[in-house]
Amino acid sequence: MHGSAKYRRLLAGLFFAGIATFAQLYSPQAVLAHIADDFTVGAADAALVVSTSTIGLAIGVIPWSVVADRVGRVRAMSIAVIAATVFGLLVPFAPTFPLLLTGRFVEGLMLGGVPAIAIAYLSEEIEPRHAARAAGTYVAGTSIGGLLGRLVAGPVAELANWRAGVFTVAVLCAVSAALFIALIPHPQGFVPRRARRPGIDSSLIGLLRANLQSRRMLALYAQGFLLMGGFVALYNFLGFRLAAEPFNLPQSLVSLVFVAYLAGTWSSAQAGILAARFGRWSVLLLSVGTMIGGVLLTLSDSLPFALIGVLLATAGFFAAHAVASGWTGTEASVGRAQASSLYNLSYYAGSSLFGWLGGVFFVTWGWAGTAGMVAGLAAVAALLTVLLLRPVRTGT
Repeated sequence: MHGSAKYRRLLAGLFFAGIATFAQLYSPQAVLAHIADDFTVGAADAALVVSTSTIGLAIGVIPWSVVADRVGRVRAMSIAVIAATVFGLLVPFAPTFPLLLTGRFVEGLMLGGVPAIAIAYLSEEIEPRHAARAAGTYVAGTSIGGLLGRLVAGPVAELANWRAGVFTVAVLCAVSAALFIALIPHPQGFVPRRARRPGIDSSLIGLLRANLQSRRMLALYAQGFLLMGGFVALYNFLGFRLAAEPFNLPQSLVSLVFVAYLAGTWSSAQAGILAARFGRWSVLLLSVGTMIGGVLLTLSDSLPFALIGVLLATAGFFAAHAVASGWTGTEASVGRAQASSLYNLSYYAGSSLFGWLGGVFFVTWGWAGTAGMVAGLAAVAALLTVLLLRPVRTGT
């Protein structure tokens, strides 16, 4: 399949699915200060607009993996992305803060269907030797989605208001969802649960248990939990940092900082290529180390150094995520959809917890507190990689 027209359609379809999912998931991050002013809430409370949707996504990934086992990968992803887009078009008009949070939670539940299934779908449709590179391409699409959501929402909010900014992103997501449905090929490698070989407990509990009994799988899930948690905290409060002393940047310029996501688009694709050549373990360690160095650079009061730090942290995170998420799909011997869902559950649980906790650190100790928390989380991820994910065979 590698190099064929179907292969290119698969990657293009998942690329647009990543845009449709992650643009609307993170678009409020660019306008958190506007939301805080509109509803008269603090920075940590405003960050709940992002955290509630990622909580919903984390809760939704396991049920979506069950749906995917019953109706098929592509059909489940199509249902999820359509439902999420409908909610995305409605949520910006919530009149109260509690209703906004409720709507974002349901939107996150629907969005869970794409990341819960995408890596399992890739692992089943593409030869193992090409899976790392394909996963990197998919993650590149998610980074473009994250960039697009933030880059569009911020400037539109400056011209009109935050509601118009978030709604505009939702419209772009509707277009991306339509392109995903039009491009994605029908799955060939998927085996319905009822048709799987005997001797394996194929119940949901059995598949989850199988993936939770491996220390290597747990270490991969920890990568998502720790790294994503730190990364979301970094971007949740970066806008507050840049708008305050000593930088005093206007919101229109703060929004442009999200162009740093392009570093993640490049690094995630490159990480897949490098992992196929040098092994996932080495590339994962290098990526996490790059993220830590970048986070520490953001402590500088020099704007160029701080921005270089953001670029490095973003590139390091997306490279690490591309490696860890792709590794999860190939490491799992059974229940790939459940293995992928557990990774995403950890990933978004970390986003929800540390995305909010970073605000507590920010309010208490300023940017040094948030950056210290993020660097500490990444350091723990690196330690777990060294201790639990050493290669056991060529190509792991």
